[in-house]
Parts: sequence; structure tokens; C-alpha cells
Amino acid sequence: LKVWQGGMAFHGGALGAVLLPLIYCWRHRINWFDVVDRMAPAACFGLLFGRLANFINGELYGRVTSSDFPLAMIFPTGGPLPRHPSQLYEAALEGVVLFLILHLVAMRNPGRLVVGPLFLLFYGLFRFGVEYVRQPGGLETITHPALSWMTMGQLLCVPMILVGGSILLFRSRGG
Repeated sequence: LKVWQGGMAFHGGALGAVLLPLIYCWRHRINWFDVVDRMAPAACFGLLFGRLANFINGELYGRVTSSDFPLAMIFPTGGPLPRHPSQLYEAALEGVVLFLILHLVAMRNPGRLVVGPLFLLFYGLFRFGVEYVRQPGGLETITHPALSWMTMGQLLCVPMILVGGSILLFRSRGG
């Protein structure tokens, strides 16, 4: 976990947010999918405010971009070149857009137990995409030749996308 070196990535937190309710629901004989469906939209607010805090702190900024790109910014700790404000992209996609998707689906499909898997699917897709413009850190670079085109964030999003999509596919077929 090494919290003294910057904390825990979202993916580790998500794993805890899945496992702890699983244990609680098992002990109290509660439907885990129902609990996760209710938790998922609230997680969007945590993501939104977390990414805004990253922006305010000038951390997790994006890759260098053209100075005429309308959203380009120079970050105090990012050197003299303009960069993508990737924290704002993530705040918008993972916080606002994802919440709206989950809320609309929940309102149109009450009791269908699809919000949690949708969260996994869309968070994974949004994060995977933003990683293309986010500056990778030292631990986020993959050195394996077959995966060198990906960041660690993208690699960790793949299981989220696959699990969320698989659950949705299984549930759509009556499972």
C-alpha cells in the first residue's frame, strides 16, 4: 500500500469497495448487487472531488500538448511546457458524466441491478481513454514489450471493463 509514497490508486480502493460490502452482505444475508448498485452513484462524487483536488494540488497532470490547444495549462510542478488538464477531464467524465449515466439508468430500470456493473464498465472506459493524455508516473510505465503501449492505469482498467461488461451481458440474458 505504501501510503507514505503517495497513497493508493483508485483501483485498489475499488477492490476494497467491492470486497468489504461482499463480506458485510454475506454475513448479514443481504443482496450484494443491490448494495453495490446503491453505492456506485455516490462513488462518482468522490471521484469528482478527488480529481478536482488533484487539479488544485497540481498533481496527476496530463502530457505535454500544443500551446494553442484551448485547454492547455502550465502546471507549477510540470515544467514550462503546456499540458493537458487531465484531472479536469477525469472529473468531468468519472464524476459528472458517469453519475448522469448511472442515475438515468437507475431511474429507467429500478431494481434491475445493473448500476454497479455499469459503473465498472464506464469508469474503466473513461479512465482508459484519459490515460492517453495523462502523464504516466514512474510506477505507471509498463516495460513489457507487448504491453509497452499501455500505462498501468489502462492495464488495471481492462479487468474492470471485462467484469462490468460480462455481468451486464449475463444479466441481459436473464441471469
